[in-house]
Amino acid sequence: MKADRAYTGDMEVDRLLFRWGRVVADAQGWARGFALSIQRARKKPGWTPTAKQLAVMRRMVAELPMTANGEDAEPIERD
Repeated sequence: MKADRAYTGDMEVDRLLFRWGRVVADAQGWARGFALSIQRARKKPGWTPTAKQLAVMRRMVAELPMTANGEDAEPIERD
């Protein structure tokens, strides 16, 4: 996917979408279905989330595990 199609131009939505892959990976049940629907919808030209979608997206990103310095925790896989 090209960078110009990956983001909306809205700073808050773009920040949420930047971390969305992690949301999809961590989500289960209804939340996973929602996350995947946003992942598909964001590929459509001109897409922006509705107010309800944006509220759920904010909550889901806020619930991601954080490291001590405030960044996403990325587990390291070891052999």
